[in-house]
Amino acid sequence: MKFYGYFRSSAAFRVRIALNLKGLAPELASIHLRRQEQTSPAYTRINPQQLVPALVLDDGTVIAQSLAILEYLEECYPDPPILPRDPAGRARVRSLAMIPACEVHPIQNLRVLNHLGAAYGQDDAGKQAWARHWIEIGFTAYEASVADDPKTGRFSHGDVPTIADMCLVPQVFNARRFGNDLARYPTIMRIFEACMALPAFDQAQPSKQPDAEP
Repeated sequence: MKFYGYFRSSAAFRVRIALNLKGLAPELASIHLRRQEQTSPAYTRINPQQLVPALVLDDGTVIAQSLAILEYLEECYPDPPILPRDPAGRARVRSLAMIPACEVHPIQNLRVLNHLGAAYGQDDAGKQAWARHWIEIGFTAYEASVADDPKTGRFSHGDVPTIADMCLVPQVFNARRFGNDLARYPTIMRIFEACMALPAFDQAQPSKQPDAEP
């Protein structure tokens, strides 16, 4: 397998965690988003969406979108599991995962922030305020979803990490970068600390990637 990512990409971060947990070490290829390498003809042929991550299988099959990659890894490499075994538990984990992955991240990622500047004249302060707003809405919902639910354990669902945690942790990194007040989300931060104590999460963080930059 070959994995195309970028050290600061939240979506690539999610997949790196899963790869680490499952003991998989694909060939790595960095696509530098700020240098627009994702728009190159060569990469566009691999992933017409011009996004990272992308996972290329040994037979040439390309899987784009981080949630699809996570589901593929779970189906093909089921141990250790990153989804619960019961249908209701799997649905809860997927629902939690979609808060950061679908409701927050897409509207505060790099290309959206760049568009805010180019099309609407927002400076860096305006872009950061936009990002904080959407993170706050998503984190408020996530906190309420896990804080008093008996199905929440050490992690977002029970006592083993799941896809929900893999989507939450990168968004906490983003929230810190944009200056959100994370003291408002004690359950999220407790889960975050439990995750980051695991080598699979720690080694997946942006600063520890081969293409990391200051």
